Amino acid sequence: MEAIRELIKESRKIVLKVGSNVLSDDKGVVNSENLKNLVDQTMEFIKMGKQVVIVSSGAGICGVGAINKWTRRDDISYKQALCAIGQVELMLGYKEAFMAHGVHVAQILLTREDFQDRYRTLNMRNALFTLVDEGVVPIVNENDSVCVEEIKIGDNDTLSALTANLWNADLLIVLSDIDGVYDKDPKKNGDANFIEEVWDIDGLLQEIDVFGKSDFGTGGILTKIEAARRVNEYGASMILLNGKKQNILKDAISGEAKGTVFFPR
Repeated sequence: MEAIRELIKESRKIVLKVGSNVLSDDKGVVNSENLKNLVDQTMEFIKMGKQVVIVSSGAGICGVGAINKWTRRDDISYKQALCAIGQVELMLGYKEAFMAHGVHVAQILLTREDFQDRYRTLNMRNALFTLVDEGVVPIVNENDSVCVEEIKIGDNDTLSALTANLWNADLLIVLSDIDGVYDKDPKKNGDANFIEEVWDIDGLLQEIDVFGKSDFGTGGILTKIEAARRVNEYGASMILLNGKKQNILKDAISGEAKGTVFFPR
């Protein structure tokens, strides 16, 4: 799509949100080749002179992959413990993949409280600007090991939008396991119509059937649409792409990728 190519060309500051399904295989375990391919593609943005911040899911499934004896435990303490273990594995994967290109990464773990406190928000913003200006790629995730309902953001679609607005990003790219927005669930309806451009989110929500969340992610299509609303309100655009497709970011750069673009009104 030409609109996607032009948006990327015009944008200098890009937040890239990576869903759990993008990194995992069919069994819900992080695939190192998927992560490496994602990083290789991200480097194409950096070589173009773009600044990139990554908001990455995957701590939970990394934790299960590392120590799956707690998989069936529903106690919140075990789920938080798995995320704490998995976050180390996730960051190690990003570190190794980016170091192959001579690029350092940094970890930033956040909660909803961080965005509600002016002092914390200023510190987060300063850290993001400093890291990016020094050529380091920040990897942002929710601090799942300490999050309870009162301080939980809830999903990384929302976190990516909050991060994009905090950093004054020009563009948010959300990588999920679907091509973009359809008027109904394409996995269940063969006649689903694809929507390439969205200029009116309220109008869109009246026209489509919002379908459920995925097996390994925490957000469905509705959270992605609401993330688009958040960044659109700050004057930025959002692109929703299928991160399960090989080299989807390279295709986006060349204008060959299929996706949905949310434009600010």
